[in-house]
Amino acid sequence: MDFTTRVKANAHELGFHLVGIARAEPFEEAEARYARWVAEGRHGEMAWFNQERVRSSTHPDDLLPGARSIISLGVSYYADQPDVIDDCGPRGRIARYAQGSDYHDVLKTRVDSLAAFIRETDKPECRTRVFVDTAPLLDREAAVQSGLGFYGKNTNLLTGPLGSYLLIGTIITTADLKPDEVRPRDCGQCRICLDACPTNAFTAPYELDARRCIAYLTIELKDAIPEDLRSGIGDRIFGCDVCQDVCPWNRRLESRAWPELQPISDGHARPALRELLRLDDAAFRAMFKGTAVTRTKRRGLLRNVAVAIGNSGDAESVPALIEALSDREPLVRGHAAWALGVLGGQAATVALRASEVTEDEPSVLKEITAALQRHHAHEPCAPRQSAEDSDRLEQH
Repeated sequence: MDFTTRVKANAHELGFHLVGIARAEPFEEAEARYARWVAEGRHGEMAWFNQERVRSSTHPDDLLPGARSIISLGVSYYADQPDVIDDCGPRGRIARYAQGSDYHDVLKTRVDSLAAFIRETDKPECRTRVFVDTAPLLDREAAVQSGLGFYGKNTNLLTGPLGSYLLIGTIITTADLKPDEVRPRDCGQCRICLDACPTNAFTAPYELDARRCIAYLTIELKDAIPEDLRSGIGDRIFGCDVCQDVCPWNRRLESRAWPELQPISDGHARPALRELLRLDDAAFRAMFKGTAVTRTKRRGLLRNVAVAIGNSGDAESVPALIEALSDREPLVRGHAAWALGVLGGQAATVALRASEVTEDEPSVLKEITAALQRHHAHEPCAPRQSAEDSDRLEQH
């Protein structure tokens, strides 16, 4: 058994579903494509994705001097969704990849094991560098060059047996391995994913504007979500799977996710929104410890939750939103005000008017004013706050 075959065999023994190998050569086409993407500002507020990053992420030999081979490893995270009992109001939706343990930690342990095998077997001077979506490397481009799959029109990596619900680990090494054949494929005339995007994030096939992408808006964006995009977010509070859910390549998939990547519970796949909105820091950390959801921090998640509640149309969630008007985070207060403006009703109006008097953060005041104007437009005769209402709010 030659060395390349042994490396692949070891990867499969470690549980990886796909393994491919490419030469450690520059990704010239990808470099030009991503340089244009960044120059046009479509990366949004992801300041770390700059032109310098484009250069380093497309030159494997810059990341590991003397590199000769790239090993791309794929593992499916597709898993059956837990049953949800609808007895506690509206629920949010978390992207599939984040419903289990943090994939960065889960994958890295096994990718490290394969890298150690390569170094120990290809002695004495063999070197490796491991990437699991945490360092400058275009892992999807490496996977395409390694023959794992091809780019879909939604910019995701599409593979045969695993569809696109795929996590990628990568090893750059000085070991000389036999590269796999790349078979060019495309999506043909299909554009289901492009048409299904709730926020119209695709400007053209294979062209994504991150600034409109729900995954970016709910995870990467640290400030207020643009108001014109909030309704499109629907019930998604961390990431988005729409363009994958509708993709024909993902039909009839079987659950193959590692146990660590399976949904921890229905509360981690479809959590109750009112309960989330009442989480303090300690409860947030306890609930999402060891998962990717911690990336948003509490303020980011509760911002998303407020938007999802506003989109739910659930009037019974108004009290939870009123409580959130007193949250210590302006970002949460502002989005709670927006949600109250969407849901409407006398209680929402009373609470917003009371907050208008006490709020001193300009960004939140702007949200409150807009929410009240929305109420006036739909309820021109809405009653003013009564003394009884004021007393009730003070007690609350």
